[in-house]
Amino acid sequence: MSRQRFIVLLAAALLAISGALFLSSQRNLARDTHGMPLLPSLANELNTVSELSLRKGSATAAVTIHKQGEQWIVPERANYPADVPKLRKLLLALSDAKIREEKTSNPASYSVIGVEDPSLPGAAGTQIDVTAQDGKHAVIVGKSVGEGSFVRRAGEKISYIVEPGISFETEPRFWIEPKLLDLPADKIQRIEVKPAGGPSYIVHRIAAPGDNNKSTASASASASASASASASASAGAPAAGPFTLDGVPSGRKAADSPLLAPSPTAFSGLTADDVAAARDLDFSNPSIATLTLSDGNIVAFTGTTIGDKRWIQVTHPTDAALTARTAGRAFEIPSYRYDAIFRPLEQLLVPKEQKAPATNKKVTVPKKSAVPPAS
Repeated sequence: MSRQRFIVLLAAALLAISGALFLSSQRNLARDTHGMPLLPSLANELNTVSELSLRKGSATAAVTIHKQGEQWIVPERANYPADVPKLRKLLLALSDAKIREEKTSNPASYSVIGVEDPSLPGAAGTQIDVTAQDGKHAVIVGKSVGEGSFVRRAGEKISYIVEPGISFETEPRFWIEPKLLDLPADKIQRIEVKPAGGPSYIVHRIAAPGDNNKSTASASASASASASASASASAGAPAAGPFTLDGVPSGRKAADSPLLAPSPTAFSGLTADDVAAARDLDFSNPSIATLTLSDGNIVAFTGTTIGDKRWIQVTHPTDAALTARTAGRAFEIPSYRYDAIFRPLEQLLVPKEQKAPATNKKVTVPKKSAVPPAS
């Protein structure tokens, strides 16, 4: 064998060995990634996270959750407090996500699984950026698959399937703290309502049966009971007794007390669907409901309807924490809650009697037919 031929064969052999080693290393790499954390260092940095943002179909973030002092806020929603449990759930999902298998590294195939560039209009995936003490952790979360999600770490070509799946909302309204306030119905002593359209009225508790302060005369009872209710509220006495209605139109009758009383779900466990700066909404023709509680505190609700949405402002001067959250802000609430707060007077009255329409129809009595005698 000539020396030249030997060198050629040796070079070919070395090339084949190098190729085999490369393929083997790639197979080992694929095996090594299985079960590995998607964001390896995030678990140790959860307590240092200062911001999380979500970006989808745009070059700018759709929602940002930012830590300001000791409080998490949503800048896109008038810096309102964020839903911390929901934030914590997403951070834990990111830190717990493990690689199940590697997928495509071809950019042309990214859109199929939703891990394309999230700044592109119509992009299916969402980029999540987490800022912690050790820097920024960024991942593009694509479509769901089985019990997991397709993902691609920002700046990398290869994509993965990770488990458990990573789920979240990309609208700012879903990231606000939903709890607004809780006023149990049995603490409400008096409600004065001034609807945007229709007459104003007052419903208030009267002394319970057997109470020495209860009046007996109908006309004077209402005034006496109202004064008694106010005195009781100022003294911090618990609310008691049925409700009565002031402002009954002439010729009408108030409904029974159970219908006059505020619904148990009207003011208790009140939650917000969204929040906005009050100055950005039109409250020029508001409905107003002012509540006096049994401890003498007063809570006021100012409402307006814009399109198909119901918005309220809330003032509770003696509740400093609530005032800090509600000052200068308005809250979208479900329409059924809004309607329960600002009930029209007609709902508190006995329905008008519906007179049967008069009829002039002549009734014709059929003639008796002749019956032949029996033979």
